[in-house]
Amino acid sequence: MATATPKAKAAVRTKMRLKKGDTVQVIAGKDKGKTGEVLRTLPYENRVVVQGINLRTRHVKPSQEGESGRIVTEEASLHASNVMLYSTSKQVASRVEIVVQNDGTKKRRLKKTGEILD
Repeated sequence: MATATPKAKAAVRTKMRLKKGDTVQVIAGKDKGKTGEVLRTLPYENRVVVQGINLRTRHVKPSQEGESGRIVTEEASLHASNVMLYSTSKQVASRVEIVVQNDGTKKRRLKKTGEILD
């Protein structure tokens, strides 16, 4: 009897309220309480890469004859639900809301401080 092959899931892009360059604070996991800047967002996986957070070491083999191998430390991605936008002026993490300005443009605003982003 032949087995059925599993169907590939369609890629669903998550709307994220985080952008590259935002300052975030980790609210869950081994790096809880640390803050850093978002280096990259991965909207299809709903994940973010934060500078200096969730570091992984990788052993790299030498690629040429005379070269020696090395150990590279790099940031791995975090789930977007484990980080929260961080106000550097007030030193507090906050949820974010989307507000429509009088001229019709949308802006992001921190709920706790009322600080407008971008």
